[in-house]
Amino acid sequence: MNIERLMKQMGVKMKRLDVKEVVFLFEDGTRWIFRNPEVVETEAMGNKAFQVIGSPEEDINEEDIKIIMEKTGVDRERALEALKKSKGDIAEAILMLESQ
Repeated sequence: MNIERLMKQMGVKMKRLDVKEVVFLFEDGTRWIFRNPEVVETEAMGNKAFQVIGSPEEDINEEDIKIIMEKTGVDRERALEALKKSKGDIAEAILMLESQ
């Protein structure tokens, strides 16, 4: 018996959604962008839950790049690379560049 049929018997509805992009925006301004993810909507007891399956890309804020460039004196390319390595953590990116 497959999981979807079992869930249906328990009163849980599941359906796959045709989604092009999902964006998570965190309190600190970090964004995760899922492009062409697999999204499943589950409904049980009047509540809905969404499962996003895929690999997020970090959306690097242009202001963060400028801050790192100003604080460390590096060019845009190096600032962007450090931000990607630090997963968007500005302080960590600055420390990383200063230690090189």
